[in-house]
Amino acid sequence: MSELRQIPSVDQLIKTKPITDCISEYGRSLTLQAIRTVLEEVRSRYSEGDSIPAEEDLLNNVIDKLASWTAPTLQPVINATGVILHTNLGRAPISSSALQAIQATTSGYSSLEYQLDKGRRGSRSVHAESFFKQLTGAEGAFVVNNNASAVLLILSAMAKRRKVVISRSQLVEIGGGFRIPDVMKQSGAKLYEIGTTNRVHLYDYERAIQEESIRMVMRAHRSNFQILGFTSEPTLEEIVTISHQAGVPVVDDLGSGSLIDTAEFGLGHEPMVQESLAAGVDLVCFSGDKLLGGPQAGIILGKLELINKLKKHPLARAIRADKLCLAALSATMLHYLKSEALREIPVWSMISEPLERIKSRAGRWIGILGQGDLVEGKSTVGGGSLPGETLPTWLIAFSVRHPNKVLSLLREARPPIIARLEEDRIVLDPRTVLANQEEQLLSNLQLILSSRK
Repeated sequence: MSELRQIPSVDQLIKTKPITDCISEYGRSLTLQAIRTVLEEVRSRYSEGDSIPAEEDLLNNVIDKLASWTAPTLQPVINATGVILHTNLGRAPISSSALQAIQATTSGYSSLEYQLDKGRRGSRSVHAESFFKQLTGAEGAFVVNNNASAVLLILSAMAKRRKVVISRSQLVEIGGGFRIPDVMKQSGAKLYEIGTTNRVHLYDYERAIQEESIRMVMRAHRSNFQILGFTSEPTLEEIVTISHQAGVPVVDDLGSGSLIDTAEFGLGHEPMVQESLAAGVDLVCFSGDKLLGGPQAGIILGKLELINKLKKHPLARAIRADKLCLAALSATMLHYLKSEALREIPVWSMISEPLERIKSRAGRWIGILGQGDLVEGKSTVGGGSLPGETLPTWLIAFSVRHPNKVLSLLREARPPIIARLEEDRIVLDPRTVLANQEEQLLSNLQLILSSRK
């Protein structure tokens, strides 16, 4: 085992120039840990007759180890898939104003829970509330950390140990295994199913709400799937009318929560927040990071008496929104108030981008790259919104050897490029590539594609 004596000591390595540079970048403690780990790995793998790695190799291993340990797993990527609300890629990118609001509010202290006019403690729940009320006409508003939390809070505060009526066609499951029946069970509410998978009638609701133990009627929008064929269900207005006649409140879980009519852009009509409130529901809840185009949040709008009840529930503190969310959400809502959502909110800019502009962008990229084919294709909204609906787009298609390997190389780029594979060709959709990412996209594409020739 005399060869093991040739392994440099920690003291020897720490005096070298590469390691002193590592100490400057990563700190002494972490660098020492990396050195000891590398040396221990060499000793543990050693077998009689093996050669000891050269000092240069050991130093490179230490540097690689430190880079690996400190590399962030959450990093920006370029979304060239054409899926606008890509759940795996963070859903809605926020506007530049929302980003600036986060920076301004969080780089120092803020009036998060302080009333500047009265000089005393305030409530964080007021932030963004006035914007929602002004935009939708709701009596009250409350923001929590996501829509799943919003549903859980509503059920816990209003229907614990009581029955909640919901159609079997609406017992949905969204991403991550979030199921309406499971949430009801967790909240303590009791599920009261009516109708069948494909059909529910108004008389199903009428019969159900005649029971004294019914505390709520709930509608859950099927935002991520469709039921076609022999189907029927009453309108929300009809459900509200008979429920209110029996003194039973109605809650509408919209999921995506659009404030703009998606039908204006050639898509199917996504139920809008304003429509639910106009139908007379007592509470409506939806996400902030889907079609609203803001940060992750759960927004609850509706009757002031019920909103105040939710705010006072013990669970409200556990799921409340933080100052980053409230700052970004307020800035996002201001875009709607100023009628500039289509221009300033990335999600709506992508949805409303003219087809000719996408074609022009794609053609310009092909000219810069000197290769690629311009082909017609489809973009999707994604994020559990508008299932089956697509937007026409123009794609750049590349025929390459070993396309899966090229996709892997694209993901290894900095920043990573996420594309898709169609008919053994790599395709990129300009619709979902942000303008400030174009230069990086084209530069990395040139390097990767030229290496595959």
